[in-house]
Amino acid sequence: MRVSVESTKGLERRLKIELPAERVDQEVLERLEQAKKTVKLKGFRKGKVPLNVVKRQYGKGVRQEVIGEIINASLIDAIKQEGLRPAGQPRIDGLHDKEGASLEFLATFDVYPSITLGAYADIEVDRPTCEILETDVDDMIEKLRDQRAIYELVDRASQEGDQVTIDFVGKKDEEEFPGGKAEDYKLILGSGAMIPGFESGLIGHSVGDTVTLNLTFPDDYHSKELKGCAVVFVASMKAVAAKSLPELDDEFFANFGVEDGGWHKFRSEVLANMERELGDSLSKKIKSRVMHELYKQNPIDVPQALVDGETENLKRQMLQKFGGEKEVDLDSLPDHLFSERASYRAALSLLLSEIIRCEQLVVDKTAVRAKIEGLASSYENPQEVIDYYYSTPEMMQSLEMNVLEEMAIEKVLAEAKINSQPQVYDEAIKPDPEPDFQKL
Repeated sequence: MRVSVESTKGLERRLKIELPAERVDQEVLERLEQAKKTVKLKGFRKGKVPLNVVKRQYGKGVRQEVIGEIINASLIDAIKQEGLRPAGQPRIDGLHDKEGASLEFLATFDVYPSITLGAYADIEVDRPTCEILETDVDDMIEKLRDQRAIYELVDRASQEGDQVTIDFVGKKDEEEFPGGKAEDYKLILGSGAMIPGFESGLIGHSVGDTVTLNLTFPDDYHSKELKGCAVVFVASMKAVAAKSLPELDDEFFANFGVEDGGWHKFRSEVLANMERELGDSLSKKIKSRVMHELYKQNPIDVPQALVDGETENLKRQMLQKFGGEKEVDLDSLPDHLFSERASYRAALSLLLSEIIRCEQLVVDKTAVRAKIEGLASSYENPQEVIDYYYSTPEMMQSLEMNVLEEMAIEKVLAEAKINSQPQVYDEAIKPDPEPDFQKL
């Protein structure tokens, strides 16, 4: 077997592989001889069909099968021989196949980049910290009450925070415009669901009132036909309802799985959930910050196959978010909408893998168990969740990889310069904004 390697562009490599004719022709002949023993053709007894007849009948298909197997086997041998690390499936072309002549073909693929990590000590990162205050717990309990609030009809003028039921119609230049009309529309005043001035213009009005609102759509409104345009809405008040919060009693506590222990048990459960959410958020923040610094410190070329894989993952995530995965063809979503973010994610994955390899990190089974127990602790039957994870290889593989990545991050943090960044609870649980990929 003759092999030559050509570096075409960036990480792309092209292998030219040449195999002697005897290797192919002999394998084809042997298979035809085997087929001769079992083949059945009209006019011949089983096993008595002449080889030339078998070849004429089946030779083309047998040769194609042999060629496919030899290409796969020789490609694997050539890659090992040349010490290459393909990233993605090779593209086969330039095939020259003729009986009695050498078999030649080209295999083109990207290889993984060679990565030399910079010193961890050169990395500086802000580590967010947060202490949950009693007032944070109070605020969270009020949010939980608000989630289960109901609206009760009242006989008075509307106030901010009320839910009103209205009919309305909007006109631009005295003509109704699409989407500007509704009946029995429920609107919470002060929610910001409508354009500026709409909700505030309904405050102070009672059932039976007709309100005329002279408004202007924002300049950044999503509709080109309406952005920056003056319009007139006429709204009829049909109902006013005030928010009623539930009492903090046993019935309310039971909604959150607290069947006994009353107020103190409920409050402790709320705090425990907040602590879990905070711990998870802070861990994700420090990981993303460390990875971003590693990315800036270690610019690398990324194989297109990895970018393509991340692009497909991002498309699926977007479709799942909007519930349209079954109805939308992934190929119908333009790749360029995701390519920069996909390239960034692929680069981070390569850098993490390199840290894990260089540091010879091995999965900490104790840490995996602790992570599973932490995830299970918020469920009614934690043991069922634990058993499910341990019985599902895909889930375990994902968790183990997550633990390895966390171990890699801790390796970097052990040497990096760390600045403490205190944050209040509401700020701490919010994820950091994604980087501006166009500026990376």
